Amino acid sequence: MRLPTVVDAFDGLVDRLFEPLRGRRSTDRVAYVASELADYSVGWHLLNLAVAVIRPGREAHAVRMAVTLGVESALVNGAIKPLFKRERPDGWEDVATLQVRRPRTASFPSGHASSGAVAAILLSNAAPTLRPVWWAAAGVVAGSRIYTRMHHASDVVAGAAVGTIIGVLAKRLVPLR
Repeated sequence: MRLPTVVDAFDGLVDRLFEPLRGRRSTDRVAYVASELADYSVGWHLLNLAVAVIRPGREAHAVRMAVTLGVESALVNGAIKPLFKRERPDGWEDVATLQVRRPRTASFPSGHASSGAVAAILLSNAAPTLRPVWWAAAGVVAGSRIYTRMHHASDVVAGAAVGTIIGVLAKRLVPLR
């Protein structure tokens, strides 16, 4: 089986698993809010700021995360996406109740999933007791991109992998306690 065929099969399977959830008021609302809050990493920056304000001494963590999210966005949207130029999934117009902003960039990899992984890694370093919360939030955001048909599942997996690499590199290049 060729790689594109395997990827297409994976994407189709995941999309079919999401289908029974679509069109329900509660899941539509969660997906919409998660997706919109993560646009331009706004939600991640707000959480980062909240941690810095609530936990004195975490200012360096906040600066590292803000800079890393900027680097992540430039790499994913400016360098990686143009290499692949993957089309977004068909059917995004069918999720009409959500009114989710349709990005102008390519689909692969998911920038929402990438920034979510970066945020989960770096927020876990700044506020480790909330690690499960950070990763759950990143997972909801990533899932919302499949739910709203803004991304194929493989875009989200690749985005999460890219974000994990960037987050780990940021921790290694700028180690903080």
